[in-house]
Amino acid sequence: MRTTRISSVPPMETLSRSVKLSSALLYFSLILPSAALAATTETLLIGPGDLLHIQVVDTPELEQHPRVTDAGEVPLAGVGSVKVSGLTPSAAATVIQDRLVAAHYMNHPQVLVSIDQFATQSISILGEVKAPGAYPIATPRSILDVLALAGGLGAAADRNILVERHGDAAHPIHYNFSNDAGRAIADQVLVDPGDTVVVPKAGIVYVLGDVNHPGGYAMVNNESKLTMLEALALAGGLTKTAKQGHARLIRKAADGTFTDRELSVGDLQTGRLPDIAMLPGDVLYVPFSYGRNLAVMGAANIAGAATSAAIYAIP
Repeated sequence: MRTTRISSVPPMETLSRSVKLSSALLYFSLILPSAALAATTETLLIGPGDLLHIQVVDTPELEQHPRVTDAGEVPLAGVGSVKVSGLTPSAAATVIQDRLVAAHYMNHPQVLVSIDQFATQSISILGEVKAPGAYPIATPRSILDVLALAGGLGAAADRNILVERHGDAAHPIHYNFSNDAGRAIADQVLVDPGDTVVVPKAGIVYVLGDVNHPGGYAMVNNESKLTMLEALALAGGLTKTAKQGHARLIRKAADGTFTDRELSVGDLQTGRLPDIAMLPGDVLYVPFSYGRNLAVMGAANIAGAATSAAIYAIP
């Protein structure tokens, strides 16, 4: 009885198609994610004075190194001046391609634009950082790198940071420097040469009177908010002699007058009274049980005393 052997080796044509398909899949798996990443992370805008490198694929005679004029334009052979200021390099490439086609200079040009040299190669870091000033950078850098150049945040820095783009002041970028390290890294934004980084001062609330650590407390948590119970906890809580049933929440109104609300800390602690969100500048005063010092003072006097209190950051 004969046994017929069936070959498991595929024909050469099938192998060739498989190799081509695998190569194509590998190509797109490498190229497409990179292109998508570039499209989503490109933030650098072209500005006056920048030196550009413009290339047209397979047309070396059109390669140029023009400098952007004060009007935000670059002169190009065959099409004249093209407005590129305020655009990303990829957007500028698209504009140049369209101009080449519209001028009937080329039918299907592929233009590449990059920035050889920035006119402004420094950034300004202002506000609540340890060493504010201007710092030179040659390429875009992450917000955390930039803050490190200035020595990091100051003790009273707000977590909500503003980045003003060079040449695009109307669309600032907001970054929340989370106390969660993973989130702070994941949410990073890029800072480009010429940008300005502003770190505002956090709001401050004051806890005075018969508490263990009276003073001002910066609202530097992730939400830049504090409630009355949170503020009391930061101040070490009440002393044994505190008159907790007659605490006062003093708040300055827009017209310069003060509101003075009496409340019970015990009611807050037991939940009979909902915890109250404090606003920057609020003063929580807990009087001494034997009525000394500020217990007989008016709201304006208590608020005035808060200005000389020590300021603490949230640990």
